[in-house]
Amino acid sequence: MAGRGRASRTAAVLLALLLVGLVSCGGRHTGNADTARLQRVLDRRAAAVLAGDRAAFLATGTLGWFENLRAVPLAAWSYRVTSLRGTGDDATADAELSYRVRGWDRAPVTVHRALALSRKADGQWSVDAERPAAKAPQLLWDQGRVTAVRGAHALVLGVGQSQAALRSYADLADRAVPAVSGAWGSDWAARVMVLVPRSLEGMAGLLGTPPSSYRGIAAVTTGEVGGAAKAPADRVIVNPDAYAVLGDLGRQVVLTHETTHVASRAHTSAATPLWLSEGYADWVGYRGTGRTPRQAAPELERAVAAGRTPKALPTDDDFGFGSDATALARAYEGGWLACRMIADEWGEERLGRFYRAVGDHQGRSGSVAEALRQVLGTTPERFTARWRDYLDERLG
Repeated sequence: MAGRGRASRTAAVLLALLLVGLVSCGGRHTGNADTARLQRVLDRRAAAVLAGDRAAFLATGTLGWFENLRAVPLAAWSYRVTSLRGTGDDATADAELSYRVRGWDRAPVTVHRALALSRKADGQWSVDAERPAAKAPQLLWDQGRVTAVRGAHALVLGVGQSQAALRSYADLADRAVPAVSGAWGSDWAARVMVLVPRSLEGMAGLLGTPPSSYRGIAAVTTGEVGGAAKAPADRVIVNPDAYAVLGDLGRQVVLTHETTHVASRAHTSAATPLWLSEGYADWVGYRGTGRTPRQAAPELERAVAAGRTPKALPTDDDFGFGSDATALARAYEGGWLACRMIADEWGEERLGRFYRAVGDHQGRSGSVAEALRQVLGTTPERFTARWRDYLDERLG
């Protein structure tokens, strides 16, 4: 279940006003001199994080989450002040934090942070608190001390989890990566980062969403759609509450599914319908497990048995996490069986080509129809009719 984030851009006129320097909040304005002082403090703060220098970090303010991220292998960490406001010796600020995990992020991950400040006797700013900005997601170390476990193909970072539990996730990911490469090919990094928070609430915090949005969802994958060359590596974020109720096969299928999203992200775009991106990830997840359509698509089987074979492929709206659980299951099952049908009748190689052709299309309009014509030699109407027959044959 891939998350589809979008990078925000500050309007040029607002940036110009910011550089002129005067953002106010009720009291006196804070100007360029104060902003420059704060930027220098944050530069020292960033250097202390990278060096693991506790004393230097304390010199910039309170300790906060500093000890929590010691296990995280950082390659870069920097701040950029975007606003400063307040009166007297107390102020608040907004900043962009950019960081990279060594060996995993191809480009910096950028998040928005809110700072509470006070002025020291020498006139310099002290950071009394640093937390996610309003509506911004938490970072894992905001939730507690991070433990890291490395696998052959995975880095697992967890909070509130035992070393043994995190090792089990690394083992699953180490099996998932070669399975995904066997289906998708070698044109990806062939590694995956897995974040395991303490609970569903922790997962929701990392995604900046209410917990109800992901209740019952075992894992999701973050990442910017269409940002193949520039975007940082995806993170697979686990819901440990939902994961705990899965059996061994279910856990492996979920990790392989999410790892497929990581591998295919470079060719997943706004042109890709969710029935294809989620169906393909499920196809890779179930590939080689021996699970039959009846075993893996129980909700759709019940619908077909009752004479309610879907008339059309699932829409993007059918995949909403807040929708009816049965309808959501049918959407995933329908997408999986569409991809399974392509692999069965056109071959696995053409399924991969079809996925890439859809995602590489300029925009949603016509993306599926053109790929059906060019790669599979069919039309949307004939493809949908064949898919309905396939459901009846496999599930009826």
